[in-house]
Amino acid sequence: MRFFVYLIVFFSFFDLFSQLPVISPFATQLGSPAFIIGLSVGIYSFANIFGNIISGILTDRKGPFYILLFGLFTSALSLFSYGLISGSVSLIGIRFLHGLTEGLIIPAAFTFLANGSERSKRGRNAAISGAFVGLAAIFGPAYSGIVSVKTNVVTIMAINGVFMLLLTIGTILFLRTFTYVRKIKSETQNAVKPWSFFHHPGIIRAFLGAFFLMFSQGVLALVLPLKVEFLQYDAKTTGMLLSIFGLVAVLIFVLPVNRIFDVARPMLTLALGLFLMSGSMLFLSQVDELSLMMTAMVVYGIGFALLFPSINSLLIDSTEVQTRGKAYGFFYAFFSFGVVAGSSVIGGLDLSFQYAFIVASSILFIAGLFTLYGLRKDIRPVDKATTIQ
Repeated sequence: MRFFVYLIVFFSFFDLFSQLPVISPFATQLGSPAFIIGLSVGIYSFANIFGNIISGILTDRKGPFYILLFGLFTSALSLFSYGLISGSVSLIGIRFLHGLTEGLIIPAAFTFLANGSERSKRGRNAAISGAFVGLAAIFGPAYSGIVSVKTNVVTIMAINGVFMLLLTIGTILFLRTFTYVRKIKSETQNAVKPWSFFHHPGIIRAFLGAFFLMFSQGVLALVLPLKVEFLQYDAKTTGMLLSIFGLVAVLIFVLPVNRIFDVARPMLTLALGLFLMSGSMLFLSQVDELSLMMTAMVVYGIGFALLFPSINSLLIDSTEVQTRGKAYGFFYAFFSFGVVAGSSVIGGLDLSFQYAFIVASSILFIAGLFTLYGLRKDIRPVDKATTIQ
């Protein structure tokens, strides 16, 4: 049942986004020093990278059903374990465990969706999955912010754990009978080595698109609040601006315009998405009026909406069923790494918000040019015949 897998995608990202407003304050309440507070946030994404790669490898060997089942169940256990945190050491340990187990879910879920998609509809299906990610980005932080006022972080995580436990049960009930979630035995799985993906132009651009998508998110999360504060607006303004781009992206994902992803070449829509995101950040660096900043976020939302289905379509077009899980593992590892790099690299440069947006814009523009350069490259699927030995 495709809709149930979309629910898994939604709640996995919902769990991720619901953490953002509450983890730093939680670490502060435990009396953790500044280094541990930062580590408690970053260690999740760091562990996520390993979970993504492990999930991809095991998905090709065992099939996405079993990895989904194990990832959902262990993620539920890690969420319930937040009640055991008593200090900095246990906080870091459980955050690492949470990131590792959560990282198992998404590559397996998207492999399931990709393997069950008709080629003629793979772009539209990727857009629908992107809509669920966008909805999670809108509702996750709001949910945790509201609940934390009346309860605490342990309760928020426990509620998320209940969702994961229910999804575990649902996976057993709804997904075990589908033929394309079972293990597909083939010599291709053994013939294709992980580094072969990094010699394939389509896959390279899918990986880089995933990285720069989340890199830009990291920059926004770090720099946009600073600019809003400098202009003497309150924190609600930042939330409104971020919600605007999320709503625009979701509308493009679900409206009939999403059919463009089935007919347009993914590299073209990917490049256009990068250029629009680059332009929006350059615009943000120059404007101070709220209405113009809202316009910039609308443009960013359009770019985001073009980019997400494009990189998924590129990955589907460039891989075979037998090796798609492994490819998605690396794909979402680049997602996780992009989140870390976006905030840490720009933060490490210690730039003003104006120059931070300009640097980020330049990086996204160069990535767009690199994508266009790949239009003439061969993007046939990686298989035994094309594997770099």
